[in-house]
Amino acid sequence: MFKESVVIVTGGAQGIGKGIVLAYARQGAHVVIADVNRELGQQVESDLLEQGYSALFIHTDVTKEQDIIQLMQRTSDYFGTIHILINNAGKFQLKSPFDVTFKEWNDMIQTNLTSAFFCAREAAKVMRTHEHGGAIVSLASTRAEMSEPETEAYAATKGGIVALTHALARSLGPDHITVNCISPGWIETGDYQLLREVDHGQHLSGRVGVPEDIAQACLYLTNPANNFVTGIDLTVDGGMTKKMMYEE
Repeated sequence: MFKESVVIVTGGAQGIGKGIVLAYARQGAHVVIADVNRELGQQVESDLLEQGYSALFIHTDVTKEQDIIQLMQRTSDYFGTIHILINNAGKFQLKSPFDVTFKEWNDMIQTNLTSAFFCAREAAKVMRTHEHGGAIVSLASTRAEMSEPETEAYAATKGGIVALTHALARSLGPDHITVNCISPGWIETGDYQLLREVDHGQHLSGRVGVPEDIAQACLYLTNPANNFVTGIDLTVDGGMTKKMMYEE
């Protein structure tokens, strides 16, 4: 289904982003790993090329407009077009609202939310030039709907991505571009074996999530056969946010 598709994944050198990159590569897509970490990005590119996949690392700081423009231009020059964009790059902060600085707040907004808009806009400029349009998926979070203390900046950016998604879906629909977002729950990117039974037991699925769970959601939302699905926020959390949390 994705053979010869050109797919950009921001923050694609590690964690969930790397899982998404691998999923598309295995489907036969040309994958672009866009990441600020040069060493990790080059390693992912090298590993994929050694396995016979089509991959390109492009060093990208998504907080810089020129880097985003350059990312889309280099991808188009190298592969000829862009079919799919996955906005995965982001950061997390746990800090009292009384201590968050103006600079920290703006940095979180710039990294998680502003970048998603400008990446989508620049990718859409390319997607709209071919008949079949394209697909954009951004990573939001279940924290857009529920919160822990001291996560205000992060929650604000993820709530913004949900709203940005349906707004872009409306604007880009005439160009045959679908725009959706995914709200992951607990996705373990470290040592899965260190998780406890109580961790898994918090989920209706009976387990904590893994990056491949989010990758599968991306494959669904960007499949051209599913182009009737646009403007949605798809929660992928093992049912965790649907579980009553009453004390016994």
